[in-house]
Amino acid sequence: MNALRRNVLKGATGAGAVAVAVAAGLITPTRVLAAPRAAFDAKNLADAMKGMGLPAATDSKDIVIKAPDIAENGAVVPVEVTSSIAGTSAIAILAEKNNTPLVADFELSGGAQGYVSTRIKMGATALVRAIVTAGGKTYQATKEVKVTIGGCGG
Repeated sequence: MNALRRNVLKGATGAGAVAVAVAAGLITPTRVLAAPRAAFDAKNLADAMKGMGLPAATDSKDIVIKAPDIAENGAVVPVEVTSSIAGTSAIAILAEKNNTPLVADFELSGGAQGYVSTRIKMGATALVRAIVTAGGKTYQATKEVKVTIGGCGG
């Protein structure tokens, strides 16, 4: 019984210390910022781009998408996007035939390298599209990924 009491007291003390630090401004909770909900809820590529407030994108060979040519399981498709465009400030990943095409939206700051890596779900064979924002302009690259078993309920 004493061990249980000690664990409860340790947990309460730790939580209290964190609460005091937050209240004193020593620790500030960070906000998670994402593309507007309309972009993630969009049912097609054009609406997703509109929801993110992005103009039509220009094709660029300075964006490289690394993804498998054939994904055995669409539930877990590894995707890496590298942008060598100077001033890259955002990278979005879209899977065109998904029910909701916008899969991820990353904002880069402080001179961060134009690189993101994640795993996405794909419901069917489709183009994976990387949208890069740099210097106030929008660029894109695509890569087809063939899916043998769908990951979005397929």
